[in-house]
Amino acid sequence: MAEIFPDKAIMYEDEIPGGAHWSMLMRKGTTLHLIDKVGGVNVGMLFYNPTDKLERYNAPDTLKCQHTFKLTKGHCLYSDMGRIFCSIIDDSVGWHDTVGGNLTDANMKKKWAVKTYQEQRNDWTISGEHGFLVELAKHGLNQRDMSANLNWFSRMFADDEGNLNFDSANSKAGDYVDLRFEMDTLVLFHTCPHPLNSATDYPKKTLIYQVRKAAPVADDDFCMNSRPENQRGFQNNAIYHLQGGQ
Repeated sequence: MAEIFPDKAIMYEDEIPGGAHWSMLMRKGTTLHLIDKVGGVNVGMLFYNPTDKLERYNAPDTLKCQHTFKLTKGHCLYSDMGRIFCSIIDDSVGWHDTVGGNLTDANMKKKWAVKTYQEQRNDWTISGEHGFLVELAKHGLNQRDMSANLNWFSRMFADDEGNLNFDSANSKAGDYVDLRFEMDTLVLFHTCPHPLNSATDYPKKTLIYQVRKAAPVADDDFCMNSRPENQRGFQNNAIYHLQGGQ
């Protein structure tokens, strides 16, 4: 059962089982602490500005402005308006995927036996595509609003022939990542398998998540100063907040 402690460092805590989905509003100045409970979890995630949902996570800008293919501690996640949704302030994994995409209904049916809700109830199997569409609908959005997502705890690597492969041992039980939110952000996420996961059976891995209070951003903040581009991103956020944005 979810635990709510509004006056403590950990304000909220809950678990999401494998093959499930959720969405929530993260406020500026809070941290989302994600924990891989048993190892091998994949967490697909999308970000939107809750007051202007046309502003959303931009994977190409996030990668190119920080000169990276992966995400880890020190990186910031950018919107398509050049603002920073959140910063990765801590990370025990070291590699999170932001190019692998999302598991579609069609690909899921090719990989695993489909279990319907009518037959299996909460043990049914769904795709990341299905999970995102349900959460988008809750906020007045639909399929055309689905942008390129990232996959926490997952890693893809290239072999000698240049083929992309999935690392099934990238994340261990207890691994975590901390996201400090630099502006109010609508967060959509699911725990459906990574599209390149080749497991024989549909993998269901549990995610623990906590909402924590974040310390103020200091002048020597690692994320802000890891790249000159991030300094400009934080400046864009400051202008946005000066104009009344949250």
